Amino acid sequence: MTSSSQGRSPGAVRPARGSGFLFFLGTGACIAGLVATFIFFVRTTTGQFIDESALSEAVGIHGPAGKVSTQFLDMLPTISLVMAAVVVLALSIIKHRWRAAAIVVAACIGANLATQVLKEFLPARPDVGVVTIALNSLPSGHTTLAASAAAAVFLMVSPRWRPLVGFIGGTYAIITGASTVLNQWHRPADVVAAFLMVGIFMIPAGWLVFRTGPAWNIRQPGSKHFGSAALWTLLPTALGILAALAAAYALATVGNDATTDGSTNYFWAGTALIVIAGYLSTVTMTALFGYAARPRR
Repeated sequence: MTSSSQGRSPGAVRPARGSGFLFFLGTGACIAGLVATFIFFVRTTTGQFIDESALSEAVGIHGPAGKVSTQFLDMLPTISLVMAAVVVLALSIIKHRWRAAAIVVAACIGANLATQVLKEFLPARPDVGVVTIALNSLPSGHTTLAASAAAAVFLMVSPRWRPLVGFIGGTYAIITGASTVLNQWHRPADVVAAFLMVGIFMIPAGWLVFRTGPAWNIRQPGSKHFGSAALWTLLPTALGILAALAAAYALATVGNDATTDGSTNYFWAGTALIVIAGYLSTVTMTALFGYAARPRR
């Protein structure tokens, strides 16, 4: 793209009209979702029971898969940091996206610090009649790290790559979250809260990234690219719907003594909830940034 077409003149190319409000709305939805997750899964009997049952049932299927997921979680901080650092640094050097990189790094740090602050200062789980560890574990730190690293890459790449990067990053975050439950490190709600925490920081960061250099953030009309194929939106949508059906079936067929009769219904329902939340976030972010990347003159 030549300098004359990069949108440096006033009003040449800018994000789609009304996208700023959508970014604000998305951030508010993440905040409301985080509060609702905490209230339902931590403060109510039903929420605690579902969450704790999923964690308890994970013991019954923890075997070779658990060992693999433990190894993955042990390597996760290194994998996430290297993945994000390589992409952010490479694009900063090659594409001169230094301001965008600074915003993205600050948002990643903010999301992870906020997660640790909440884990430390949120009140302990109240006694509502469910046998559980009172120590607060919400949100999941490992999931926040993985999801924020994936979001950093998503924000730094150009619009034509974002749908594919979003799907890969969302899948990576989902696998991370499910692994923490399988290893009994976290409850499903902790993972969902981590996704929402990342959204609270990364959505506003995305809006700021659009302000730093609209030229490389604006999709060229009529351009087609493998990274922006409809498949990368349809696939997570389909997987999310299948997960919702699986969760409904698991909860509908659960027995009265599910946590003591060897059943794993709650575990699979909790895992399905993670898949739903992860891919819903993926599709929403892809749609939001895809709309904002539409050019207006």
